[in-house]
Amino acid sequence: MQFISHAAPESNIHFTVFKVPQWRAAMYQFISVQLWGSLPSMVQRRLSAWYSSIYTKPYSKKIIKPYLRINYSDKNYLQHFKPPNGKKDFDNFQDFFTREFRALPKNTSPYIWPCEGLLCDMGTVATTAISRVKSDKRSIASIFQVGDHAIPKDYFFTNVFLHNKNYHRIHAPITGTISRIQHVPGDLIVLRPWIYKQNPSLPALRNERYNIDIVDTKGRTWYLSIVGGPAVGTIALPDHLQVGVKVQKLEQIALFYLGSTCCMAAPLTPRYHVKNSFVAVGDTY
Repeated sequence: MQFISHAAPESNIHFTVFKVPQWRAAMYQFISVQLWGSLPSMVQRRLSAWYSSIYTKPYSKKIIKPYLRINYSDKNYLQHFKPPNGKKDFDNFQDFFTREFRALPKNTSPYIWPCEGLLCDMGTVATTAISRVKSDKRSIASIFQVGDHAIPKDYFFTNVFLHNKNYHRIHAPITGTISRIQHVPGDLIVLRPWIYKQNPSLPALRNERYNIDIVDTKGRTWYLSIVGGPAVGTIALPDHLQVGVKVQKLEQIALFYLGSTCCMAAPLTPRYHVKNSFVAVGDTY
């Protein structure tokens, strides 16, 4: 199996983008979409919740140190984070997975990336391909559950895949006002973009997700879709996050418990990132 590594100096994380042979990608996609995806969504969620519960057991704490050695070249990586929910220690692997920043990144730009991971898909809304899902043709607007003409065609679509080793909290990319929060039931098929070849956003079209719209200070709507995958027991939103609430740039708006993708349709084009590059929370969008 060939691979390409992309490094992110600002966070000292190396992300591997696998170049899976076509036949193997087709096999993985068949297993994910046709076999696993044919199970009722409730069964998928129950199996995922059972699997994710393993990482809440005290013995799973023993995974953390070897996991750090394998995945992070920065020996002091964990010092940038703290256990969640006011805990003094990481009591299990789920605590590590849902780690919090000790101090949020600082950036004077008004537009930042809301999450950390691989920028696996991008393009204008007008040019991003329509995908076939369960015999239906769906556009990018389907991800955000809005009409085909609701999002301006010159808006820019991005899809960031969050690997297990990435930080799994989602932050506001702008300062603005929440204008919509929508839960979309769905499947929990595999998220890894390299098995979908020319259609890396397929899971975002059919998986369970939360859609959150934020209107910025210039009156423009930023569309976010927070997408779950296998082993996701919960996508949690802060209690105070409601329609009409004002949020500040970098304020936390969602939390994943294992596995995720974050899609966004924005009125601007990313300035410094290209497809298959690494983005980090707080990087200039």
